Formats: sequence, C-alpha cells, structure tokens
Amino acid sequence: MVRVPSAVPDIPNTMHLMRRLPRVLTRRRSARRAPAAGLAPRPRPWARALGLVAVVLLGAWLGLLVVGNVRVPVGPMDTTMTLRPSLTGGTKINVSPLGALQFDSHSAPVRLDVNVDQLDPARSQALVDRPERLSGLQEEVTRDVAHGALDLAARSCVAVVTGATALGLVVYRRPRRALAAGGLALTLLAASGGTAYATWNPESVLEPRFSGLLSSAPSLVGNARSIVTEFDVYQKELARLVTNVTKLYDATSTLPAYAPDPTTIRVLHVSDIHLNPASWKIIASLVEQYDVDVIVDSGDTMDHGTAAENGFLDPIEDLGAPYVWVRGNHDSPTTQRYLEGLRNVHVLDDGRAETVAGLRFAGIGDPQFTPDRSKRPGAEASQELAGARLASALRDQRAAGRPVDVAVAHEPAAARQVDGEVPLVLAGHIHHAETEVMKYGTRLRVEGSTGGSGLRAVEGRYPDPIQASVLYFDRDTRRLQAWDAIELGGLGQATAEVSRHLAEENQPGATPSPSGSSPAPATSAP
Repeated sequence: MVRVPSAVPDIPNTMHLMRRLPRVLTRRRSARRAPAAGLAPRPRPWARALGLVAVVLLGAWLGLLVVGNVRVPVGPMDTTMTLRPSLTGGTKINVSPLGALQFDSHSAPVRLDVNVDQLDPARSQALVDRPERLSGLQEEVTRDVAHGALDLAARSCVAVVTGATALGLVVYRRPRRALAAGGLALTLLAASGGTAYATWNPESVLEPRFSGLLSSAPSLVGNARSIVTEFDVYQKELARLVTNVTKLYDATSTLPAYAPDPTTIRVLHVSDIHLNPASWKIIASLVEQYDVDVIVDSGDTMDHGTAAENGFLDPIEDLGAPYVWVRGNHDSPTTQRYLEGLRNVHVLDDGRAETVAGLRFAGIGDPQFTPDRSKRPGAEASQELAGARLASALRDQRAAGRPVDVAVAHEPAAARQVDGEVPLVLAGHIHHAETEVMKYGTRLRVEGSTGGSGLRAVEGRYPDPIQASVLYFDRDTRRLQAWDAIELGGLGQATAEVSRHLAEENQPGATPSPSGSSPAPATSAP
C-alpha cells in the first residue's frame, strides 16, 4: 500500500513553529546588528575624540567663512575685518590694488585680515577741506579699530559655535554631541584669543613685510627715520598707515612721491648683476622711488670680464646717484679700468677710502678672477689675506682721524676679517641675502643677486629672485638705522616684496649705541 502525503497540515507542529518564529527573528536581527567578531570593532576613544576635533575645526572654519567678518569704517576708509585660521598668526592688511602689508603681531592659530575696500569720498573730502582734522585721526582710528575688533570677536564666537554645532548635528545626528562640538569650538576660540593676547607684539608694525606694486612700497612701509624714533603704541603706527593709504587713494592719476626724511642718508646695496640688462632699469626705479643718495655695488657686475662686455656698464652714468664699486671674481682688471673712466663712479680697491654722499666708504677688490667658476688652491687663504689688508687700511684711516663708516668686499670670507674695525661691512657673491652681527660688533650685510644670477637663472628648476636693499643711515651719527630688503620675482615672474628690518640698537627697549664709527659690541644676530 502506497502512502500519499497528506495535503492537510499538521496542526500541532504548525502552532509550535508559529510560537518560536518571533524568537528566531529577534535573534537573527540582533545578529545582523552586532558586528562580526574581529571585523568591525567599536571605535576607540581616541578615534572618537579625533573625529570630534575634526568636526569642530571644519565647522568652525566654515562658520568663519560664512559670517565671520564685519564691515568697519576706519577713518576715511571702509574696511572688512576677518578672522582666518592660520598656522603662524599675525595681521595682514590688504590695500587693493596696491598690495598687502603683513605684521607678526601675534602667535596664535588665527590671523586677522583687514581688507581696505574703498575710500569714502565724503570722509576723504572732509579731511582735504579741513586738514586740522588730521591731528585727531589717530584717536579716531584707534576708536574705530577697537570697536571693529569687539564686533568681530562677538561675531566670530557666534560663527564658530554655530558652524561647529550645525556640522556636529549633521554628522552625529545627536543634539548632545552637536552641543559638545559647539562648546569645544568656543573653548578653542577662547584659547586662541588668549594666546593672541599673551603674545601680542605692538612693535611688529615697525617691521612690516610689503608685497605688491613696488612703486607704492616706500609710501606704505613708511619713513625709516620716523619708524626708528617712534615706538609708542600700535594704534599710532596703524593711524600713520591709514594716513599713508588715504594719501595713496587720494592721488588721481599717479602714485604719490616718497618724501624722505632730510636727516636720513639712503644707500642702495646691489650685487652680482652678472650682465643682466634688466638690472639697470630696476636700479634706476629704486633710486627714484626711494630717493637714493648713493649706490654700492659689491661686485660681479660682469660675467666673464672681457673687453667686449664693457659697453654693458655705460648705463651706470645715468642711474641718478653716485656709484661705489668693488671688483668681484667675475670682474677683470679690464672691467675695473673701464669703470674708473666712467662719470660718477667711485672704484674702491686695496683699502682706498672715499667720502660719498656724507658717508666714508673703503673697499677691496676680490683677489680671485674665476669667470669659469673654478676652485683654485689657496682661494680661502687669499680671501682672508685680502680682508686683513682691508682691516689694516681701516685702522690706518681711524688713526688718521677719518674713520670709515662702511667697508665693502665681494666675498663674505674677506668681509669677516674686518670685524671690530668698522660698524658695517657689505658683501655679495653667494646670491642670497644674509645679515649677522659678528663677534666684535661689526654688522655683515650680504646682498643677494640683483641680476637674478644672470644667465644662470635658467639653470635651476626655479628662477633666482632679484634682490637689493635700501639702507637708512643717520646723517649725524652715520650709523645704520634700518634697511628695506627688496625681492622681485625672477625670470618670467612679476612679484615684489619689501620687508622692513631694524638694527638691534634701534629695537624698542634697546640701549642706544654710542655715536661714532667704532662698533658697539654685540653677540646676537638679527
């Protein structure tokens, strides 16, 4: 007898399965929710904290970008003040379209950006019509900046907390975590503000870095003499900057002329031109813009020193200032004799001294002539010997009652031998700028290549910059007060940067150095 499966279900078994089904499904659902062992462990506490910090920083940054700025009238100008995340801190003032000024005003992970949007015609005309109001401009600017800073601080707090909280809510979808992100953002901002306050350096405005149109640099950076002698308060210097910018914007068709202090001697230091014809136009522009009294060239004007290159030197006569020159290792005796025949050129060699534009210079030519850039035996010893000869000549000049103010050599190795014999020695050769105060108090200022290394600019991956500096001397003491380091973009580039530097004895709180030509001992480098 064959059994046929019954189509009628087994009622007891079916009921038993129905009762067990919810428990089975619950266990399976729990198994799906639980991470597989060893595959997806729960996040560690440090990973969760790192993720929270990332959310806070990103949210705070987005909040500052969206609403973290204020429009502030500062004197006759309309400005926008903004806080931006930064690794170095500081203050940046954008003066469009002329360029930007940067100050190392504080060390904190936030930077203050001040954008000069425009000059208000009504407020500017009021200053023009009533010049007596300029005397109160400093107090007005101080009030405006203080009001804008408080407004910016309040708005930045709201922006940071809102941005971090909103992003925390999107990422975590939990109000508690979002509020924690907002609280942490506020704490970080408060800590940054406290750090900025603790490291605030009001004297940073005395040494600004300018980048932009080179012709506007003297007017924006300011007068070296007045900056050296006035260290009072940050607000006064900021008001001076506002006044300078006002004058710039008030000009109609041309930038205003730089009005140098009559008690300051301005020396343009150039070096290592290496047959770059563009250098003469740059030097002439600097002479005009800074009203330079004398140009000092520390050598390597030529590249091979041949007689065929001599015509390259003819523009020197039309640069608009006396030209003091020493021979470099790429300049031949033929080059030197040709320069000696040019009008307004002062060739220094063998320690010979001349007084030019109120300063007494002495120099020595490079003992080596290596246009092929070869290394010859005894080169270092010959440089030291040349430096010793220059030092001996400096001592003779001082004994004769005619002390030298500035010594000039081509190689730094020779220049170092005059330490203690002269306040300042200038050199070149190494194609990048350096400054140091040597052991016995003489300041060594090495200039970069004013020719951008000449044809060698195309040898490397990046073109060498064109460098020069304007040195400011007190006309009475004939001591260096400050200098502007000027750097232009190299071959095919069109950038310009000017940075102001003060001599240590002119820094705020420093003891003034005694007048005269003998250097004051110093052990620290700038």
